[in-house]
Amino acid sequence: MRDFDYLMPETVGEVSGLLARLGDDCRMIAGGTALLLALRQRMVTPTHLVSLARVRGLRGITYDPRDGLRIGALTTHAAVARSPLVRQRYPVLADMASRLANPQVRNQGTLGGNLCYADPTTDPPTCLAALEAMLVLGSARGYRYLPVTDFLVDYYASALEPDEVLTEIRIPAPRFDFGYHARFHRTAAEHRPLINLALLARRDGDVVGEARLVVGATTVVPTRVAAAEAVLAGRRVTAALAREAADIVAEAIDPVSDIRGGSAFRRDMVRVVARRTIERLVEQDSEGRIVA
Repeated sequence: MRDFDYLMPETVGEVSGLLARLGDDCRMIAGGTALLLALRQRMVTPTHLVSLARVRGLRGITYDPRDGLRIGALTTHAAVARSPLVRQRYPVLADMASRLANPQVRNQGTLGGNLCYADPTTDPPTCLAALEAMLVLGSARGYRYLPVTDFLVDYYASALEPDEVLTEIRIPAPRFDFGYHARFHRTAAEHRPLINLALLARRDGDVVGEARLVVGATTVVPTRVAAAEAVLAGRRVTAALAREAADIVAEAIDPVSDIRGGSAFRRDMVRVVARRTIERLVEQDSEGRIVA
């Protein structure tokens, strides 16, 4: 790791000014779980680190019935997982955060940092895409709002401008009564999923009224599969329907191929994960009642 200057601005405007002035010679640091590894391996060698630790208004979780959930970008994954507001109103998000990576990352890493790093093999982007999250991006020029699906554009690449800071994640008020975030790892020792899939649904008994289905980790960016959602809508969930929809999901995606898994293997596993997740829509308790 090479020497660098550590800067601690206190406002979004100050951060933006430093980013604009220093350019490629600086990096923002939030939780640092990814950046510190890159520094140690000399994958990046900035002369300045711009810390967000003292910037006001970047932490906290609030909820309003009209505007929905608001999560400060510096909120840790662990804080999201244990938040009573999130657990009550967005249990799929709390559950995803509680199983993310490992305890060290959950307690140190931030939701905003995760999104800005744009690692395609992580969990929050897929879950947030299904929840239709909107991101608030600030700079000295003002603020702009961008859907998370437009923010993530490629491998480790986002739509964040050089002088911008991700300040907040906003999620609309919930309208689904079922939510599950599935993850598949090739081995129990892995912390980065080979595949993840988020399914949200509004149900009337065992009939699906509306669904959101997003695949990630095995694609360059989270991919919503509208064709599978349309097949599920208005139909009673059966094993046959789950297989039909899962086949559509598997064929709709463009899986990557790398040393962790070839595209054919990933497509097959997406089919399995999708089928099992859809079947969860009609899981029953000991008395035969459908449960989420």
